[in-house]
Amino acid sequence: MFLTHLSLDHFRNYRSLSHDFTAPFTLIQGRNAQGKTSLLEAIHYLATSKSSHAGTEKEVVGWSAATEPIPYSRIRGVVQQSGGEVELEILFSSRSGSDEAFAKQVRVNGVNRRGIDLIGNLRAVLFLPEDMVLVAGGPSERRRYLDIALCQIDRSYTQHLSRYQKVTTQRNSLLRQLREENANYRDPGVVAQLRFWDEQLVEHGAFVLARRYSFLARLDPAARTLHSELSAGLETLQLVYQPSFDPGFLGEPDYRRLANGDVTPHTGRLPESPLTLASLQETFLKKLDSRRSREMAAGATLYGPHRDDMAFLVNERDLRTYGSRGQQRTGALALKLAEVQAMTAETGETPILLLDDVMSELDAQRRATLLAALAGVSQAVVTTTDWEDFSPAFRAQAQLLHVDGGVLTRP
Repeated sequence: MFLTHLSLDHFRNYRSLSHDFTAPFTLIQGRNAQGKTSLLEAIHYLATSKSSHAGTEKEVVGWSAATEPIPYSRIRGVVQQSGGEVELEILFSSRSGSDEAFAKQVRVNGVNRRGIDLIGNLRAVLFLPEDMVLVAGGPSERRRYLDIALCQIDRSYTQHLSRYQKVTTQRNSLLRQLREENANYRDPGVVAQLRFWDEQLVEHGAFVLARRYSFLARLDPAARTLHSELSAGLETLQLVYQPSFDPGFLGEPDYRRLANGDVTPHTGRLPESPLTLASLQETFLKKLDSRRSREMAAGATLYGPHRDDMAFLVNERDLRTYGSRGQQRTGALALKLAEVQAMTAETGETPILLLDDVMSELDAQRRATLLAALAGVSQAVVTTTDWEDFSPAFRAQAQLLHVDGGVLTRP
């Protein structure tokens, strides 16, 4: 897929932008706080329906929107897919003329759709300097990463994840209520109430867990190779999924197949017993049954993919605890580049790679490896503060743009 056009109205510091992408590589240069990251954020918004930076819709609406009778902000993109052209649009409009609250509206080919229907029409992998938090931050950052990537790949994952999150909220509410009532966890009525939500939690949670395993199994070898190249062969990276309970996985199976109801090992070791999505659901349900009293005491769901994590190991040592900032940044970059490969393998189309000022903190070896990786993508939009971060050969084949105060020009 290829993003052929992007237009912005009152988005961040862009009052108005209409730009056609004409080359596989677009290199945008400018000083800090001029709009480089905001442009990448807008593209990523079209891919995921969510902001990579903002906590609320109001935050992306530029000050220039105040000049409109009804304040608004808009992102519009045209994407060339294998099956044809599609137009995507996200509109942020003021609620009742207020400049404090904005509603988000999504359109696909001019038709109003849900946010979930936008996802997958444009796929993008975004790397930001602060993405080191994927390694150094808390588990929620890594879960969010996996969810954003998988929602772009697999619509069924998006549906299961959405349902799982809703069920978890409802189940937590019931657990808090039972705790306040000092209910007996052995009471048949209590068991029946929880079992209703348990079965839904297990149905959707097992799929989410299995699909994450599958994706990580595909990411791991690619990230391992890329990390070795980025570290000049001195380090070995391993990605490890860490579930909140022992799911009974034997033989390290291919969890993409598991999510479809069967299993094939990816390591050459056969599982000791047949493993299916149904058996994973059964294991999950038994865990909830055996920990009912503990969850009622906590007033919260303590087991499931919303409590899972993943680890970055370099030379068998946890990168979060023992890695330097440079090693953590390299691990995050290897992960994002591996994501491009995994997403391409899963969907048959290469996602857009968005790189925000990534060269400034890389040495010559890592820069060369990154530029070599760019050769494998069909479209990349890259930002920099310094043209000299990129070789003359790269600049010669890229569409070069300069940004200043939210205005794009040719240098």
